[in-house]
Amino acid sequence: MGPFLQVCQAICPLSEGLQLALTQLVRREELPRRHQLLQPGQVAGRLYFVERGVVRGYSLHEGKDVSAWFMRDGDFVVSILSFFSRQPSHEYVELLTDCVLWSLSWEQLQQLYRQFPEFNFVGRVLTERYYVLSEQRALNLRMLSAAERYQLLLRDFPAIFQHVPLKHIASHLGLTPETLSRLRARA
Repeated sequence: MGPFLQVCQAICPLSEGLQLALTQLVRREELPRRHQLLQPGQVAGRLYFVERGVVRGYSLHEGKDVSAWFMRDGDFVVSILSFFSRQPSHEYVELLTDCVLWSLSWEQLQQLYRQFPEFNFVGRVLTERYYVLSEQRALNLRMLSAAERYQLLLRDFPAIFQHVPLKHIASHLGLTPETLSRLRARA
């Protein structure tokens, strides 16, 4: 749980009471590659912190698998729309590698927010951080060329090709696997 607490502590000092509550509530999970944390139609019930591994969010669009995001060590993972609106998801959340995750249920998160005001600050900062990332991804898809999107992905996640199949990276970038292969060959 150390990395999870370190990320939270870096945002805001956590009281001893909050640290104790977190150690009692947060659940450690070791799950295998290809495990589905969420499928369409399910309501996202847990917020995850990735201690080790790679996770992706994707949807099916006209029968095609479209990767929306990848998260790795030190990231939080949640289907935001489903988790916070308590509505059924339209996306899949899948483990691309064996993972060590720490998780809280929606109910536990609400309990912590009520009981520990400083945790509301942590939640707000994390929500802002991930909302900005989401907006940046959407902007990049609209404004940047395929080559520019590829270069940004390499800058932000240099080891991505070691953990994520080419077809998932291509769908994330809005490219065919063949176009991505040509971009990689030129780089």
